[in-house]
Amino acid sequence: MTGPLDGVRVLDFSRVLAGPFATMHLADLGAEVVKVERPETGDDTRSFGPPFSAGVSTYFLSINRGKRSITIDLKTEAGRETAMKLAEKADVVIENFRPGVMDRLGLGPDVLRALNPELIYCSISGFGRDVERAGYDLVIQGMGGIPSITGEPEGEPAKCGASIADLVTGLYAVQGILAALQRKNTTGEGALVDVPMIDGQVALLTYHASGLLNAGKAPARLGNHHPSIHPYGTYRVDDGHLNIAVGNDRLFVAFAKAIGKPQLSEEPKFQANASRVAHREELDEFIEAALVGRTVAEWCEVLLDAGVPAGPINSVAEAVKQVDLVSHAHPSGEGEVLTAPLPYRIDGAPRAADLPPPCLGAHNDEVLNAWLGDD
Repeated sequence: MTGPLDGVRVLDFSRVLAGPFATMHLADLGAEVVKVERPETGDDTRSFGPPFSAGVSTYFLSINRGKRSITIDLKTEAGRETAMKLAEKADVVIENFRPGVMDRLGLGPDVLRALNPELIYCSISGFGRDVERAGYDLVIQGMGGIPSITGEPEGEPAKCGASIADLVTGLYAVQGILAALQRKNTTGEGALVDVPMIDGQVALLTYHASGLLNAGKAPARLGNHHPSIHPYGTYRVDDGHLNIAVGNDRLFVAFAKAIGKPQLSEEPKFQANASRVAHREELDEFIEAALVGRTVAEWCEVLLDAGVPAGPINSVAEAVKQVDLVSHAHPSGEGEVLTAPLPYRIDGAPRAADLPPPCLGAHNDEVLNAWLGDD
């Protein structure tokens, strides 16, 4: 089967993480993605490592399936001319250079959309197209407020272990591009999709920001616990850590019974969620004492049988066993590349593009002939 974006051509000038993560998902949805790279060195992530797999960066392998790679030296007049010709044939152009770079190269949205009025030009940046400042995940996470609410109450602020500033920006870029494609299908009008990383981070604050803005309640670090629901967090048991999500009063009755403390749900100060939040420390003393004597697996069985959401904190190795990984030929010709699939299903369409991550410049002739052969 073809994907829902079959026939859509994407000219991808992006590199590192946010842009390539976005264009990999567009490729998974059926778009034809052409990755434009620097001659000789290519995307920065080709050298990110260790770890490497058969000499190829596993970082690069994780976000570049489904693409064809061509090399263009955008610092030369000939290279820029080729890029402009390709943009005339594209439906989508995406880039995440520092603001101002594409304009100085003569490949900014005003120029390319004048050549191709139906073009959707997606620009990813740290702080918006008008701010000539580089955006790096660590800096954006910090400025976006997430680390201030991540970590133990008495500990240091902590960033997310995954590069969520980059990854969320990539997802928002896909969302904006898809919305612009829908409008184009209706009106024939192209678009400039401007995706600042900082906006994506602040958007993730959701109820944390709302509590501050609308009730004057500044959020604080609570470890793995929730500011507005309790018990909803991580508890130590005999062999590790257990996540328990008691999301409402009905579940608390079931939870109290399951841990052998049914009287807790009859205690007035624990009956309603708001009161449990107010008395969380006292309640946790009862819960922690009750959880002694069983393992994570044993408590998961008990709680799930009682209808109470619970689960372990898996390692990465354990987590990846829970999804149907996709396999592609390794670009080195040795073995295979395993990656996580597109995280949703659309009817019976494939959940990953057919093409493996590309070798640098592997599709120069193929793409130029297919896109510009008639010129």
